[in-house]
Amino acid sequence: MKFIADGMLGKLTRWLRMLGHNVKYSNKLDDAQLIKIAKKEHRTLLTRDLELYQQATAKGVNALYLKGRTEAGKLAELAEKFKIKLEIDMATSRCPKCNTRIKPVSKETVADKVEKSTFQFYNNFWECPKCGQIYWQGAHWKRIRKTLEEAKKILEKSKRKKRNEN
Repeated sequence: MKFIADGMLGKLTRWLRMLGHNVKYSNKLDDAQLIKIAKKEHRTLLTRDLELYQQATAKGVNALYLKGRTEAGKLAELAEKFKIKLEIDMATSRCPKCNTRIKPVSKETVADKVEKSTFQFYNNFWECPKCGQIYWQGAHWKRIRKTLEEAKKILEKSKRKKRNEN
């Protein structure tokens, strides 16, 4: 599944890329350009702009109007609608910055590209072959896991609510 996100969804774009999804994003595209790209490249348009959502759907573009206030809320909405797995798999993860699939690299190859303490404490590294960004599962992964767990709780709560309504 491929997405295009409007300018208000930069953070969500990075999350979806980490989760392995191909997401086109630029905060410089206007509504007409977003719709045109979504249609041409068969991408689902993600937006928090109701007017843009209505324009896109009127033109036959697959779109989702996101109501979630938090990143966890938005991720839960996407997981529910598109059956997105709320787990990061480094084998399919994409660079949050440029959308290219990241590749595992040996520790030795990043020795001069990361801080000494990072090199000392971590053994697994990934690099973006396009922009050269280096990634590792450092202390920030606690926050990442917390957000994903929160998204899963919201998703489960929503599913329970729907079951009870039926």
